[in-house]
Amino acid sequence: MTEHVEHPLAAAIKPLLDAVGATPVRLDEAKAEDVVLEWEGAPALAVRLPHLSSALDRLLAEMTRQFDGRPLTELDRGEKQRVVALLEERGAFTVRHGVETVASALGVSRFTVYNYLNRQDGSKSG
Repeated sequence: MTEHVEHPLAAAIKPLLDAVGATPVRLDEAKAEDVVLEWEGAPALAVRLPHLSSALDRLLAEMTRQFDGRPLTELDRGEKQRVVALLEERGAFTVRHGVETVASALGVSRFTVYNYLNRQDGSKSG
């Protein structure tokens, strides 16, 4: 893996990087797809973002934590609707196969997830 990045910016953004599963990378180890961050007008460090599929896995793990560590399949209907709402807010359904992945994690059909999403759209516009 990459060496520890010694820069004040790395320490400042560590909670953000941890939350999204990103990794700080030294500039000399940065790849083209990494995001270079500047500090006082000069490149300071790069950030390697996770693949989107692993981001969805982290979102699902976060949902499990938010619901007291209970398996998502054991939540009641209202709680599953809340999970879908929270995941939609976080962009989970922009990931390829996001609906299928969430449906599997909740133990429901894709049709059910779409119903939960449509239900929310109806409540937002009404």
